[in-house]
Amino acid sequence: MVEQLNIDAVVLVDGGTDVLLRGDESDLGTPVEDITSVAAVAALDVPVKLVTSLGFGIDAYDGVNHVPVLENLAALDRDGGYLGALSIPGSSREAALYRDAVADAQAATPDRPSIVQGQIAAATSGAFGDIRFTRRTDRGNLFVNPLMAIYFTVDLDKLAARCLYLDRIENTIGRRQVITRIQAFRDELLSARIPRAFPH
Repeated sequence: MVEQLNIDAVVLVDGGTDVLLRGDESDLGTPVEDITSVAAVAALDVPVKLVTSLGFGIDAYDGVNHVPVLENLAALDRDGGYLGALSIPGSSREAALYRDAVADAQAATPDRPSIVQGQIAAATSGAFGDIRFTRRTDRGNLFVNPLMAIYFTVDLDKLAARCLYLDRIENTIGRRQVITRIQAFRDELLSARIPRAFPH
């Protein structure tokens, strides 16, 4: 496709920030789709390769501690791989269209609305705290907040270079094999980074 369409840029978008984890954190959230996408695009010969994540804090629902996310962004910044952040103002046309799209998707899938998109949409409307919009989140507390409406963007190749288990998923076939390889890597870790609370 890159050759046929003369593609000069690929941007991966993650709902949440677990794509920014390197592998030695206390929990990786739901890394399978993220890391396979990063690995696939890292192998491409394309001039511009970016990863952007929207929904800071959402992955706490899946066990991610977000202090290492900030630590990883700082490390990427030192390497020249952090490209900055931008937010979606709630009153903007883009935010209104986004909320409309999320509402349409939720209406079309009432039994399984997106937890990620629902929280981001709520954040862009000024909601805060444990905002409920689906029974799927009954098992935990949500913390909808303005940080969920910020895009963090990084250089994909520099992100891939920092992933400690990217080489483990080479030559895998299917989701189950990727999960098995990630778990094998995690089982071999001598110690994971200790989860920390935000100091302020």
